[in-house]
Amino acid sequence: MSQQPATVEVKILDKEYLVACPDEERDALLRAARHLDQKMREIRSSGKVFGVERIAVMAALNITHELLEQDSMSDATSSILKAMDGKLDQALGDNSGH
Repeated sequence: MSQQPATVEVKILDKEYLVACPDEERDALLRAARHLDQKMREIRSSGKVFGVERIAVMAALNITHELLEQDSMSDATSSILKAMDGKLDQALGDNSGH
């Protein structure tokens, strides 16, 4: 019997997102959300990129570049990034008018 993942609320650029996440991954998800929020705030404060979607893409590119530079992208990391990318696509699709 598999247990249903819990829903975890994360806040990124002052917007709340609900993400399904197994209990044992909750802390990792919260750390990832804080890291993404920090990167997006840095990009926004630079004044060079406008719009949440563009800021999110730039943050994703920067974070991915950092991972590739460290040569630490494992299969597990790749799976997590793909899952997060899917969630980001879904969130941006659902909120494209905001």
